[in-house]
Amino acid sequence: MGNVKALVLVVLAGFSALVSLSAVAEAKIAVIDINSAIFESEPAQARVKQAIESADFVALKAKLEGALADFQALAKEAESKRLTWSQEEAAAHQKKREYVKADADLARRKIQAEQQQLQQNIQQEFMPQLQTVIQEIVKEEGISILLRQEAVITAAGENNLTPKVIDRLNKMAK
Repeated sequence: MGNVKALVLVVLAGFSALVSLSAVAEAKIAVIDINSAIFESEPAQARVKQAIESADFVALKAKLEGALADFQALAKEAESKRLTWSQEEAAAHQKKREYVKADADLARRKIQAEQQQLQQNIQQEFMPQLQTVIQEIVKEEGISILLRQEAVITAAGENNLTPKVIDRLNKMAK
């Protein structure tokens, strides 16, 4: 009797596995890289270009470049004159270098913060359009499962919706 139950369980498990496999085989699966879809679109690229060319961003970048140039100049000066300096002169020079390095670090952090804020703003701005485009393409192509590309180890190029989404976003902007 125990063997019959075991056999029935094995048959049922095998049958359910076949049904599951056939359901997966019928499902059309696709992947998308959300960030690429947004940031490779022409409208998002235009926003990035506009932000990078803004007076505030250009000033921050110039401040960083100036501080880095000052730091390099101070390093060269220290290399060439440090043997002739007194302890006080060496300490004063080191203090100058630290201040210039702090200025460069602050400018770098401000630039990074501006870039992160820009990314967030662009994502918020384009997410509704992106969702609409994705829904349209999924419906048109009969896709039943859509995965983030980051979650997939490998996928064939024809299963990647990212280029289609970028193209559709570009067309919407025109």
